[in-house]
This record gives sequence, C-alpha cells and structure tokens, in this order.
Amino acid sequence: MDLKVSGKVVHVLQEQTGQGKNGTWRKRDFVIETQDNYPKKICITQWGDDIEQSAVAEGDDVTVSIDIQSNEFKGRWYTNVKAWKVEKTSGAAGDGPPPQEPPPFELGNSDEDDLPF
Repeated sequence: MDLKVSGKVVHVLQEQTGQGKNGTWRKRDFVIETQDNYPKKICITQWGDDIEQSAVAEGDDVTVSIDIQSNEFKGRWYTNVKAWKVEKTSGAAGDGPPPQEPPPFELGNSDEDDLPF
C-alpha cells in the first residue's frame, strides 16, 4: 500500500540519536499541516541518511510517502509515521507569475442599441 500525504512543513524538531542493539541510530521529526478543508497536523519521522538526502525546512510544501506502523509496549500502543520518500512541491500560490487582472469594464458611448429586446 502506497500512502502519501501532502502539506506545508510547519515545524522541524531537533535530531535525536541513540545506541541500540544494531549500533547508533538517528532520527528527526517534522510536522506538516495538510491543506484540506479541515487541515490536520501530522508528525512524520525521518531515519538515518534520509535526514540529509531529503532535508526539509519550515515553509516547504512537500508530498511525503509514508509507512504507518503501530507497536505494543507494556499494554500501550504507539503509532509511528515514517517517511521513506520526501518530494518538495511548488503548490504555493506565490511561486508562479501573478494572475493577470481582467481589463476594466467600460461603458460605450454608442447611440446604437444592440440589445435584442
């Protein structure tokens, strides 16, 4: 199952490191806010080399491919949202040229009546 979520990065947390049975690990969380009718904030985790390879900054518009996994520990359940691919998008309205305004409406000074009624 390929899950993707898109939004704006609203917060980047500090990188965390630690020692596990397989050696040293690193992770960094970032929070995106979706652009839906009812925006949601989602905390997503990057692990290891993905931190540099797919660096994100506050204000970036991104689409993130994610894995969601829940684990039980001492009778409580914990859910992790792990990024495995981050793509920066240009969904911001200010990225392109400004939209052109329509020409102003002008009333003509014609004596002819073009109306069919």
